[in-house]
Amino acid sequence: MNPEDAGRPGDTEQPQDTAPPTVERVLPPRAGLTTPENPWPLRLLSENLHAYIARCDPTWVEGQVVELNQRARVTYLTLRDVDEEISVPVTLFAREMAQMETPLERGMRVVAQVKPDFWTKTGRLSMIAQGVRPVGLGDLLVRIERLRRALAEEGLFDADRKKPLPPLPNRVGLITGRNSDAEKDVVRNARLRWPSVEFEIRNVAVQGTSAVRGVMGALEDLDADPEVDVIIIARGGGAFEDLLPFSDEMLLRAVAAATTPVVSAIGHENDQPLLDFVADLRASTPTDAGKRVVPDWAEEKAQVARARVVLDRAVLQFLDREQAALDSIRSRPVLDQPEGMVLVREEDVDRLRERALRTVLHRTEREKDTIVQMKHRVRALSPQETLSRGYAVVMTEGGAVVKSSEQVTVGDRLGIRLAHGELAVRTDSTSSRQPGEPTD
Repeated sequence: MNPEDAGRPGDTEQPQDTAPPTVERVLPPRAGLTTPENPWPLRLLSENLHAYIARCDPTWVEGQVVELNQRARVTYLTLRDVDEEISVPVTLFAREMAQMETPLERGMRVVAQVKPDFWTKTGRLSMIAQGVRPVGLGDLLVRIERLRRALAEEGLFDADRKKPLPPLPNRVGLITGRNSDAEKDVVRNARLRWPSVEFEIRNVAVQGTSAVRGVMGALEDLDADPEVDVIIIARGGGAFEDLLPFSDEMLLRAVAAATTPVVSAIGHENDQPLLDFVADLRASTPTDAGKRVVPDWAEEKAQVARARVVLDRAVLQFLDREQAALDSIRSRPVLDQPEGMVLVREEDVDRLRERALRTVLHRTEREKDTIVQMKHRVRALSPQETLSRGYAVVMTEGGAVVKSSEQVTVGDRLGIRLAHGELAVRTDSTSSRQPGEPTD
């Protein structure tokens, strides 16, 4: 059949099968919506990372150049943090290198403005740097001076917050480098002055990026030890950059917060990091620190000998003075003739006793006269005395005193009490006549 006639009406042949249309897969809009059945292509992840990182703002950073690979069109650096073991790769283009007045070298401390960049083909993250310039000595001095003023305003340098060193420490904590001259100077000079002194030594890095954290860890460890009474941070002299860890703010605040007295022995006479201002005591050298934390045994022994002489003299003078006082007291009459005082008191007692006896006798006689007078008075007023004068007391048979004729009736028996004896009578008559009235 002619191919041109295929598909006409009335044809008995069926049309041939065709392939189904391709359905385009819809990708998840966000990474969190991906699944094993519907993943992202790797290129999409790379593109999204590149777009996301490209939106980051440039950042000024400071670090130390530890690796340097300079090529014709580009220079690759590795910057390491000045305090931690953290490194970041940095890329500089030729135009940036051409603008630098001072060529880059390994170990140089620099500041740079970096912007992260994600290379989609290799999946590598790097930092594109510009404005790179070395950190000079003047910049470091300005930073240290700014930090010194800030800490001084906070009061970290004030003398009233510094703790005194113990007169004789039980154990001395020492933070210094391993097998360093500073360690030997401190230990040797301290034991020359006090042979029995004990040390608790912590060997750490005293320069480089790990110095700050190492010294802080050793300080925290020794400060927590109750046997350590004083802590020395010692390091020999060196370049200005080598002593920068001892002007680090974190280390300075850790020293200020320590409860154990801290002695700074960094460098030589002319070296003075900020640790010298924060520490409780500044020693000019490690040798000076070994001399100042412990007393001199020979000098202390001489002082004890002098003190014994002074004490003996004071005791002898005290005994002589007290003996003289006793002799003076014993020479007084009261102790020389103690019976004299007793005789005087005996005479006083006899005199007082006689006076008391006379007073008692006189008072007794006077009171006896008073009693006699009172007896006469009572007797004069008594009923018996009245009866003695011729009066009588008339009483009823019941013993009641008859005071009125109305109490008695004719024929009643009455008793009459006389001065001597009694009479029994019977009433013949009664009358109400009052004394002095005429009889009928």
